[in-house]
Amino acid sequence: MNSRQAQILQALEIPVWQLRSTRAGAGVESAAGEAAEAAQNAEIAAAAASEVQQPAHAQISRGAWTESIDLARLDWDALQSAVSACTRCGLCKSRRQTVFAAGRPGARWMVVGEAPGAEEDQQGEPFVGQAGKLLDNMLRSVGASRERNVLIANVLKCRPPGNRNPEPAEVAACAPYLMRQIELAQPEFLLLLGKFAASSLLHTEGSIASLRGRIHRVDVAGRSIPAVVSYHPAYLLRQPEEKAKAWADLKLAVRTMQP
Repeated sequence: MNSRQAQILQALEIPVWQLRSTRAGAGVESAAGEAAEAAQNAEIAAAAASEVQQPAHAQISRGAWTESIDLARLDWDALQSAVSACTRCGLCKSRRQTVFAAGRPGARWMVVGEAPGAEEDQQGEPFVGQAGKLLDNMLRSVGASRERNVLIANVLKCRPPGNRNPEPAEVAACAPYLMRQIELAQPEFLLLLGKFAASSLLHTEGSIASLRGRIHRVDVAGRSIPAVVSYHPAYLLRQPEEKAKAWADLKLAVRTMQP
């Protein structure tokens, strides 16, 4: 084993706390407005009917969600506002806050996880706590980080109670948000961590073991983005013997990213 491999394996085994200087969309303002829900919906419908384009940065008031909102017209900040106001599934009733993303659009890598946990629900950022530290060390071992060149998001934007698995209806409700995030971010590469990230974007029920070790393609808005499937960091914390496979997946990702 050379010194580079030893450094990387050490990073995988020994998580190190790091302060994070940025959070995606930190300080997003909630929209003003005291109008009743019916009035808000009527206004949106009238605008759509008259083909009046609302500004891309328009904020969406809490409780004003309607299926007539066209996500394709929203920029990054407006999309985050739409997520924060979303009531498309029952998870809106139990969440503390939505968990949108960490990092910025334009990053070469985009990491997609499964669903927020308790710490994510409290802090409003994906992949915090022990799983987040492990992910940060894994990324850092190949010269990547959420502060510099990685965007991180989850399939679900709200925490399932008790950290249970996402339900199909919840995944379907959140899917348009994730697809719009990918469309806006335009990453060069996707790293899909865990079963639900893989099944949501690859439309397969295959196991992680059967999907990892090869390049997949995810089609978003006319772009075909290469993707690698790997184990979720939370799983690696429970099954540390699988870290060698995760390291192989990272090497495959780096080879794919190289020009």
